[in-house]
Amino acid sequence: MAKCCVLFVATMCLASLLVASADWNILNQKTKSGLKISLRNYCESWRINVELNNIREFSVVPSECTDYIGKYMSEAQFKADSEATIEECTLYLNTHCEIKKDGKDAWIFDIDDTLLSTVPFYKKHGNGGEKLNATDLEGWMAQGKATAIDYSLNFFNDIKRRGMQIILISSRKEYLRDATIDNLVDAGFHGWKSLYLRGAEDECMKVEEFKGGVRKELVKNGYRIWGILGDQWSSIKGVETGRRPFKLPNSLYYVS
Repeated sequence: MAKCCVLFVATMCLASLLVASADWNILNQKTKSGLKISLRNYCESWRINVELNNIREFSVVPSECTDYIGKYMSEAQFKADSEATIEECTLYLNTHCEIKKDGKDAWIFDIDDTLLSTVPFYKKHGNGGEKLNATDLEGWMAQGKATAIDYSLNFFNDIKRRGMQIILISSRKEYLRDATIDNLVDAGFHGWKSLYLRGAEDECMKVEEFKGGVRKELVKNGYRIWGILGDQWSSIKGVETGRRPFKLPNSLYYVS
């Protein structure tokens, strides 16, 4: 009899959990303060908290938000947000940078989703909703078909006109060097001073550590890093972050 009672209680608990799971819907949810939120509210809050670096180390975009994030990354608001970042970079250069033009004034750029767009790749893989297959991404990079991000290209050329040294630091692997250079040149980027990619000895490092190490060496060699432009926090955090780092929006993936 006791066993039957235990079995009955367990069955009822499981049934209640299944009903609760079936009833759960983001459209029916409320915040802890009682504010009812829509799917758009939820996904925009998620995106903003990614940009604020409150949400970290995520491997996929929430399934409820892949359409929203994909739409954001390919439409006018994303471009407006990104161009606003470039405008702040330009304002900073015009008002706070006393460039000596002695060959040691430097600006650092990331590559992927800073100069070249990987949005087409992620669009084919669920707008960040699929767990990244690094082999597939590197195969796509090896094709050298990534397109230039136009506002970044304009800023890149502005930096060149000012006589600053352009340093490219990417988490791409060293074996992609030729494909990366060809892609950059084909997209209109040329005239940089140095291109740093991850060698075999760097692959066990976190990206933040690798990029920080490169910057530390640059400073040791006398470079004045006036600014950094990247789309990931790992590109602009760590040691020797320059006079001022700037982050472009990107909610498709997280690189640490």
